[in-house]
Amino acid sequence: MLVIRLQRTGRKNDPSYRIVLADKRYAAKGKFLEVLGYYLPARNPAVFELKPDRAEHWISKGACPSDTMARLLKKHGLKDMEKFMQSYAKQRSKKAPPEEPTPPPAPAPVAPAAEEKPAEAPAPEEKPAEAPAAEEAPAEAPAAEEKPAEPEAPAA
Repeated sequence: MLVIRLQRTGRKNDPSYRIVLADKRYAAKGKFLEVLGYYLPARNPAVFELKPDRAEHWISKGACPSDTMARLLKKHGLKDMEKFMQSYAKQRSKKAPPEEPTPPPAPAPVAPAAEEKPAEAPAPEEKPAEAPAAEEAPAEAPAAEEKPAEPEAPAA
C-alpha cells in the first residue's frame, strides 16, 4: 500500500521534512518512490511547498496520506481529506482514580389523585431541612452568653 508521509531531514532542533510517496512497509527514513514537496515548520511563517497535481494523482490511484499529512493537505487547500484523518479520543490519566459511574436519575413521581398538589409536596420537605440549621445557630449563641453572667465568688 502506498502512503504519502513526511520524511524528517535537517539538523538537530531544526526540523525540515520531505513530503514523499513511499510503500507503507518501507522505513520512515528509507527509500521512497517520489518526492512531492517539502515542509519547513521552523521558519516564520512555516513553509509548505507541494505539487498538488501529483498528490491528487496518487490519492486517486489509492495512496493514503498519513494523519499529519492529511491535516496539512486540508489546511493548504486539498479537499476530501477528512476521511484520512483519525479522530483523537480523550484518554484518562493513569494516576487519576477510576471514576465511579453515576446512578441513573430516579423516575418522576406520578400524581395519584387530582386533589393532591405534587408541586407543594417537595417544597415543604426542602424548607424544614434548611430551617433547623438556621434555628440552631441562634439557640447556641444565647446559651454561651448566659454562662459569663453567673455571679462571681467573693474575693477572700
